[in-house]
Amino acid sequence: MQARALGSVAVKGRRVLVRVDFNVPLEGGRVADDTRIRAALPTIERLRAEGAVVILMSHLGRPKGERRAEWSLAPVAEWLGGLLGRPVPLAPDCVGPVVESLAAALGPGDLLLLENLRFHKGETENDPSFAAALAALGEVYVNDAFGTAHRAHASTAGVPGLMKEKAAGLLMERELEFLGGLLGTPARPFLALLGGAKVSGKIEVIESLLPRVDGLLIGGAMMFTFWRAQGLRTGRSLVEEEHVETARRILGRAAELGKTLLLPVDCVAAGDPAAGAPGRVADGETLESGEAGVDIGPRTRELFRERLAGGQTLFWNGPMGIFEQPAYAAGTLAMAEALAEAGASGATTVVGGGDSVAAVQRMGLADRMSHVSTGGGAALEFLEGRVLPGVAALAP
Repeated sequence: MQARALGSVAVKGRRVLVRVDFNVPLEGGRVADDTRIRAALPTIERLRAEGAVVILMSHLGRPKGERRAEWSLAPVAEWLGGLLGRPVPLAPDCVGPVVESLAAALGPGDLLLLENLRFHKGETENDPSFAAALAALGEVYVNDAFGTAHRAHASTAGVPGLMKEKAAGLLMERELEFLGGLLGTPARPFLALLGGAKVSGKIEVIESLLPRVDGLLIGGAMMFTFWRAQGLRTGRSLVEEEHVETARRILGRAAELGKTLLLPVDCVAAGDPAAGAPGRVADGETLESGEAGVDIGPRTRELFRERLAGGQTLFWNGPMGIFEQPAYAAGTLAMAEALAEAGASGATTVVGGGDSVAAVQRMGLADRMSHVSTGGGAALEFLEGRVLPGVAALAP
């Protein structure tokens, strides 16, 4: 997918309408995690430095077309102002005469954050009239919200379709560079590590990556659907019965392609995972009927670490266990450390997906990765080979 670069558009003295992803968690009326806000700073600061009038637009939560105070972007405006060292005014709405007047009064280097786009049903419905009202606020359109690029909404697909000059923001460019590199000509060996709860959410990604990678490593609860496909014991572990045959087919496809597909050889098992009690190490022969697998085991951690150490391009999506509980986080931590070590040795390391991104951030290892994607669903759909509406709309 090709998108026009930000540097190719003249922005000095012009109103630039920037779609950002400020859909951040709030606690007690304050921003609880500002990762997405910080990710947009390079584009915002570059536009301001070049003398642009910057008008930011984003959604927050799922207000479903209703104006709800708990989903106001006011806390985000305050937080962004703190990061930039200057107040960021919040418009009372995102469209309408009042907003148009505020936008028209801005000067070079000024900022305005529009109120939550999803206070209007026209956003998610990609309503032409709503898109036109947004487009009227700017002269240039920039999309820096990769996390919403897989949605054909008014602000991601409708608006750029109405504007002559448009470009990808610096974050969007970086996302396309690294994720596109995985589908292009990655340095080899190219290894993908997939985890998470369900095979059903990763089928298309696996099918897309399998012909491209040199090795595929599978952990997380989805491993147990593969164990069941191999006739191993799974106890009370999460197994998608309807996808056991899918797992068999994937194993067969890997063999046909001559690709290495590594599955865990052991796991941490617990009788009551919800209690977070320490588990014991078990394998597909010793896992008891009353136990559930909650993490990959120590032998698997070592097996995966050794394999990842030999890779030159590594992609990771999905935790290895219930990493939110300290007793079941060892596998996910080990994989994060393995990628960090590989990166220190020169490998390109890309982390994509909400939970795996949260894991590397929680473990303080995000800065040691080549790229940590801000788009969970968008990253997966990109790697599935799907066309992302928000990216397609930026085509030169």
